[in-house]
Amino acid sequence: MDIKSTNLVVGAGFSGAVIANLIAGELGESVLVIDKKNHIAGNCYDFRDKNGIMIHKYGSHIFHTNSEKVWAYMKKFTDFNTYMHKVVGYLDGIETHIPFNFNTLYDVFPESFARRLEEKLLDVFEINTKVPILEFQKQDDDDLKFLANYVYEKIFLHYTTKQWGVSPQDVDDAVTARVPVYLSKDNRYFQDKYQGIPLEGYTKVVERMLDNKNITLKLGTDYKDLKDKGFKRIFYTGPIDEFYDYKFGQLPYRSVNFKFETYDKEYYQSSACVNYPCNYDFTRIHEYKYYLDDKSDKTVIAKEYSEFFELGKNERYYPIPKEENDALYNKYLEESKKDANVYFLGRLGDYKYYNMDRAIERAIEVFEEVCK
Repeated sequence: MDIKSTNLVVGAGFSGAVIANLIAGELGESVLVIDKKNHIAGNCYDFRDKNGIMIHKYGSHIFHTNSEKVWAYMKKFTDFNTYMHKVVGYLDGIETHIPFNFNTLYDVFPESFARRLEEKLLDVFEINTKVPILEFQKQDDDDLKFLANYVYEKIFLHYTTKQWGVSPQDVDDAVTARVPVYLSKDNRYFQDKYQGIPLEGYTKVVERMLDNKNITLKLGTDYKDLKDKGFKRIFYTGPIDEFYDYKFGQLPYRSVNFKFETYDKEYYQSSACVNYPCNYDFTRIHEYKYYLDDKSDKTVIAKEYSEFFELGKNERYYPIPKEENDALYNKYLEESKKDANVYFLGRLGDYKYYNMDRAIERAIEVFEEVCK
């Protein structure tokens, strides 16, 4: 392989796999893809266990998008089932729908009170709209104030504290906006036009993206071992602060620890994802066989515990959106402008919370900006 005419892609998750696929397929150029992990697909990595259940190693991943472009691109590599994600949670011991919607309202309150609240809500807000919880708290009506405080405490307060490790007042608005009250009877967690799980899993999708004669894949490989080799272009999907040896300091992340358990029963819980906003020290329980309707006498669950990222101890999951963190990231972004042939993308490279479809879209954008 002629290094000087080769593109280096660091990271074999969706961001890296998409841009490698486009360079190799559309430009016919050689691409070396490396990853420190011993598997492809990054945090979307899944596999079938000995029970025949497709396990998402790093937490549940549900593909959803409104982008025709992203959907058409993904369909080149996989078919999807028609799974639409629904999340339930326990509020005062009652299993009900999350986000809080009109069905939740009637689950947790007496019917006459729920009806009164519904009428008042529709006097103030449009039906089928999502109202961020902190905006929802600004109501003058006593009943709506009560409801806002109920939702804030039972769904938002304790769950946010567990998930982010700080009180809600210290969490950025970008996070609070993702915890709405949904004025609808739609129990789906996502309302995107396209939703589903790849029929053969996410790992198979990435494997097909990388299946090109112009692509060479090396796992268990650190960028530091290759960084002075003189590549034509470098697309870096790893942490931007690590690329620059933390010269301005570490960017903070939240991490997640999953405790896997196997049970001799067909199902453990009523749906794929059950949230525990006010109880226990884990945030939610995932049950994987729901995603592809896997048949087995056993079932596998994972209890999800949130924690701060510590270098060398756990994985980076969620960039923490705060003003000072954005300022630190911008220092690295300015530094990156000195490297003419290095391009950053992905959650870690851009220090942004991306859903899968946005990560794919961003990789397509970088390809079109840089390579065409």
